Amino acid sequence: LMSFLNNKIKKDLTALLYRKSYSNGHCTKCFSESKEGEVVPNESNSTEQAQQFKNENKEATSAPKTSKEKEKTRKMWTLDDFEIGRALGKGKFGHVYLAREKQHKFVVALKVLFKSQLVNAGCEHQLRREIEIQAHLKHPNILRLYGYFYDSSRIYLILEYAGKGELYAELKRCGHFSEKQSAQYLHQLIGALSYLHSKKVIHRDIKPENILIGSNGQLKIADFGWSVHSPSSRRGTVCGTLDYLPPEMISGQPHGDAVDLWSLGVLLFEFLNGKPPFYSESQHSTFRRIRQCQYEMPENFSEGAKDVIRRLLQPTPSKRMPLKELAAHPWILENKDN
Repeated sequence: LMSFLNNKIKKDLTALLYRKSYSNGHCTKCFSESKEGEVVPNESNSTEQAQQFKNENKEATSAPKTSKEKEKTRKMWTLDDFEIGRALGKGKFGHVYLAREKQHKFVVALKVLFKSQLVNAGCEHQLRREIEIQAHLKHPNILRLYGYFYDSSRIYLILEYAGKGELYAELKRCGHFSEKQSAQYLHQLIGALSYLHSKKVIHRDIKPENILIGSNGQLKIADFGWSVHSPSSRRGTVCGTLDYLPPEMISGQPHGDAVDLWSLGVLLFEFLNGKPPFYSESQHSTFRRIRQCQYEMPENFSEGAKDVIRRLLQPTPSKRMPLKELAAHPWILENKDN
């Protein structure tokens, strides 16, 4: 895929996607107004639609042994296969749009990335790794990557559509979550990370902005840009988001999948408090607080929640509570069920 990258941009993305048949930024064929006035897909993906679409994409993310096999088995997507709707979000290298695959009427999120921007930022290998990892993951709490295609100036990722958007937006709207809601969310993430780690995948950037909410309220871990497949060796790259970096990354030490355990501890704290535990006005202060594992536990947290946070935010990676033990923690078991 990366051999096709170049620095030439043909036209602005908006001019290409938004045609005359589009009204108010969305396709009138794909979308309608709900009772609350929200723009929504005319229909949700039925089980039959989903199966047809996924069957057609089974080979799209596989790695055939020969180039001839690849041509025969892989679905060669183009932009003409999709009806494009409203913008869902904007990232560093492009945009995400609501879209519908024409043949099966399957609603997806289409992530559009500019090749020139990826090359200029030196992120082409990072994208390739992201595609290679996410395309082979299948778990209810992990956002699916169904396939990808490209043209001379852009790369398109066909992603599962998470109807309720970012968990970050929901957290900011609520201020903080209840302990029951936090435990239910954490339980879903434990399942997703257990699956990832069983596949020798480390996410390395778990945070509210990288977690989406499906139409049924299920969490979906997304954005595998910093993920690595690490079957044996420990990693040394400093990556991720400052407030969520573990001490071993701050200190430049090799790290393993325990970095995701630390992130869960930070995440739970932010769920309950509205802000991460090491938040500070300056980067220097945040770095110092993480190195020293210095944070104040709010008095209104229950003893069970405090225990989970303390056992995850351990400076020594080997001392962090394993996912299996975390899933069986009394605080999780008490709160995870509706």
